[in-house]
Amino acid sequence: MRILRGLVGAVLWIVAAVLGLVSIVLCITVILLPIGLALLSVTRRLFGMAVRLMLPPDVAHPVQQGRKQLKRKAHETSKQAKRSKPGKAAAKAGRTAAKTGRKAQKRLKK
Repeated sequence: MRILRGLVGAVLWIVAAVLGLVSIVLCITVILLPIGLALLSVTRRLFGMAVRLMLPPDVAHPVQQGRKQLKRKAHETSKQAKRSKPGKAAAKAGRTAAKTGRKAQKRLKK
């Protein structure tokens, strides 16, 4: 998959370079200047897209990858919390404390 993305990025890079040359030639002619400027902006976007395709996802979209990792960690943490059953240990400790307290009260009454 990564090789395919790199190949598409390289082809897109070449297309953007050719389009950039055409837009520069159009900018030189005064009559076609508006068309040349529009093509230059399209060329800039194509170059950016080509670079993003060739880079790994972590580098190309750092914010999105950070969000994905954060969501994944939150999901793992919630799954761990559900599996650990902290209520059982707390309930057992509470029963033991209550039993000890009742025994102490019985001793005091006698």
